[in-house]
Amino acid sequence: MATGTEPHLNSGGVHTGTRAAIDAPHLRTDRWWLAPAATAAGLLAFIVYSTWRAFANADYYAAPYVSPFYSPCLAENCEPMRGGPNWELFGSWWGISPAIIILIFPLGFRLTCYYYRKAYYRGFWMSPPACAVAEPHKKYSGETRFPLILQNVHRYFFYAALLVAGILTYDTVLAFRDEDYAWGHMGLGTLVFLANIVLIWAYTLSCHSCRHIVGGKLKHFSKHPVRYRMWQWIGRLNARHMQLAWASLVSVALADFYVYLVASGVFDDPRFF
Repeated sequence: MATGTEPHLNSGGVHTGTRAAIDAPHLRTDRWWLAPAATAAGLLAFIVYSTWRAFANADYYAAPYVSPFYSPCLAENCEPMRGGPNWELFGSWWGISPAIIILIFPLGFRLTCYYYRKAYYRGFWMSPPACAVAEPHKKYSGETRFPLILQNVHRYFFYAALLVAGILTYDTVLAFRDEDYAWGHMGLGTLVFLANIVLIWAYTLSCHSCRHIVGGKLKHFSKHPVRYRMWQWIGRLNARHMQLAWASLVSVALADFYVYLVASGVFDDPRFF
């Protein structure tokens, strides 16, 4: 009779003497592989699309809209944007797409995000592929070694993400202009930008680091009623962190795609007033 102290047939990875002595890799009978497969497909689709758009260096500005992939535009080779978030911090020596300069910050924020870590650990590395399913790796070191130990910089990427979200908010305000830069107008793109910035802020503020910054290290919530209220509010957002992560990922891609369609002349931005 097998016991928990006897060695397993496969002594590598999670199959050690402290685990249940069963020959099957798992006992799940449902389609547990659907979730990690769909996650990997969704993330891969975004990676392919965003890589294409980031390196395209074209069709990212159609007054008054600027793609969130290119905002702020910090190179001399940026498209002229009247009143827009473009500052020529990188001179003529910068010869590739200006999107590469800024995308490192929202990319770093999402790459080190607690939810996204779970998503791509399961979807791409199968570490583990699902709950109660053993991973195929022979060793497990968590996030204690390079490069995964760099995940600890998430909080600092959160600060950068706040700045980026602030600039995208400015872009949304600029979207209340028309193609001649006159204020007091609204087009379909304005609604696209509004939906995107709401989801971007909701996802950013639902971050676990934000929740800790607001309510962490407090011994008595009663002495900090404002922070306690904020902590409760962010906690409710945090409970929807996964949904907000996906919704904001889709919305930022759709906002960029909308700008691309208008800038490339596929159609004119429909105007409401």
